[in-house]
Formats: sequence, structure tokens, C-alpha cells
Amino acid sequence: MDPVRHLKISFFVLLMLITAGTAGYMTIEGWRLLDAAYMTVITLGTVGFKEVLDLSDGGKLFTMGLIVVGVSVLGYIVGSLAQIMFEGQIQRIMGRKKVEKKIDSLKGHYIICGFGRIGSLICREFKANGLAFVIVEKNIEAPDKLDEEGYLYMKGDATLDETLLKAGIKRAKGLISVVTSDTENVYITLTARGLNPDLYIMSRSGEEGSDIKLMRAGANKVVSPYTIGGNRMAQSILRPNVVDFIEIATGREHLELQMEEIAIPDHSAFVGETLVTSGFRKEIGVIIVGIKKAHGKMVFNPHSQTKIEDHDTLIVLGDPDAIHKLKDLVARTASDEIIKQHRRDLHEK
Repeated sequence: MDPVRHLKISFFVLLMLITAGTAGYMTIEGWRLLDAAYMTVITLGTVGFKEVLDLSDGGKLFTMGLIVVGVSVLGYIVGSLAQIMFEGQIQRIMGRKKVEKKIDSLKGHYIICGFGRIGSLICREFKANGLAFVIVEKNIEAPDKLDEEGYLYMKGDATLDETLLKAGIKRAKGLISVVTSDTENVYITLTARGLNPDLYIMSRSGEEGSDIKLMRAGANKVVSPYTIGGNRMAQSILRPNVVDFIEIATGREHLELQMEEIAIPDHSAFVGETLVTSGFRKEIGVIIVGIKKAHGKMVFNPHSQTKIEDHDTLIVLGDPDAIHKLKDLVARTASDEIIKQHRRDLHEK
């Protein structure tokens, strides 16, 4: 049992002893409340003061029994306190309280179920890109490492409703289930979908055929690391230059070229524009390699006259500064002075 729980139970038993001792003296000796309570406390504390009033034979027997039980309970409390102090439980409790408050304040975050090799890589990428997330793991072997990385985490079984509710699933944007067991991934997906029907759920698939079960359970996307890894290794032999290009474009360590996706909000000044009139390629220097339409269709290598619509997602290629500038532009409205100047520059050219 957790030593903290031991301590709570011990204090509860001590309180009951004081109450019972006070009531006993009042009943046996007929003392008033304050005298009975005082006698109970000095007896349990084995202070050695003399009796408040002379005791009858019944009172003496009652006092001896109270001393035996009280010393045992107090010894148990002292042992629990020592264990808590030596194991650093107080610091951990305070630290966990702070973590729980931070988790309770999260909104629009991601829940990562499982902190194995894949889960740790996902956390590293999320942290590098500034995404809010919380880790749920039932076997946390290195909490100090998680604390050093600054990760929010909680110990618990992600297949249980109460665990996911504590992780803020009602307020979460998405859930990623990457535990090693396909069966657990199915249960986690079912539980998550039941608690939040609008949640985006991505799950790991290990065995052949489990992807179908995960989709039936409610996963939006199923990824098989083994399939992806095998394909990647094969392509590295068959199309090495293509693979190198993709690694450069998608790796965050390469600063000269990046591939990014940019969502078009409904208030964007570029809604209704075409790719050529937007000036993205000419003025900003990015290449639109694809557009994912709001209904889900992916348009590869879109034509220059392709219209930009609200809730489209642009797949762009360019240097990080240009991509950052484009993100800023598409977020602005038509009344923004920067947009007006951008269009005047296009018109003059």
C-alpha cells in the first residue's frame, strides 16, 4: 500500500481513538468534556502527567487499554512519516499536484498513450513544434527523465474512462495510442471514441489485420511502424534521391528547406483567390505542391488557376522564413493593411 495512504488511515484511527477515549472517560468517570479530552491526549502521548482526577478501577483498566492501542497507532504514524520523508514522498506529492493542475488547465491538447520508443519520439517532435500534450503510461520506469524533459505525464491505464478523463479527453484535440499491444490499442480507441465523439484518434497497428479492427473501433488513422519502416528501407534502395529529398524537406534539423501544411481559415483574405493571383510563388517564394480540400480530396501539383477555398490545407515547400511569412499572411483579413500593400505590390508588377 502507498505510504501516504497508510498515513491517512493512521491519522483517521488516531482521531477515532481520541474520540473514543474522551467518550470513555466521560461515561466511566463522569468527567466533563475538557477533562476527558485532556486525559485522553496525555494518555495517548504517554506524557507522564498525573491523572486529572482520581481514577476508579474501571477508569484504570480503560487507561491501560488506551495506552496499548495508542502507542501502537503512534508508532505506526511515526514509521509512515519516516518512510515518506526518506523516499521523498512529500516532494513528489507536491510535484504531482502541480502537474495535475497543469493537466486540468490544458485545452486543445493531445493525449499520448504509451511512452515507449515510438511514444518518446512523438513527444520529442511535439515538444520541438510547441504542441501541448500529456503522456498516459501505466508503467513509468523513469519519471525523473520525464521531469527533466518537462513532459506532463500521469500514471494510469488508458483503457479506463477515469484515466482519460483525468487527462482531459473532453477538452483534447486528439489522442495517439502507441502502446505495444494491439488489443489495448483497440480498447483505448473504443474508450476514447465513447468519451469524445469528435476527437481525432490515431493508433498504432502491429499485427496484420489489426488496422481494420482499429478503424472499426473509431480510429481516424491507423499507422503501422513496421510497414512504414519496411517501405522506407526499400525506397532508400530503389529511389535514394527521392528519399533524401523527403528527409530534407520534412526533417526539422534541416534549415534550408521545409515542407509544411498551412490551413486556410474562413476569414482569410485569400479565400476566393487563385494560386497565381495570390502571389505565393512569385512574392513569397514558396511552392504549393498540393492542396487538401475541405471535403478530403487531395489535389497534387495544383494548376495556377486553382481557387483557394476556406478550410483548404496548403502543402507548401520553401525556406522556413518564407513559410512563416505565408502563415502570417493567410491568417489576415482583407481589411488588413499588410494584405492591401501585398496586393498593390502585385498589381504594380
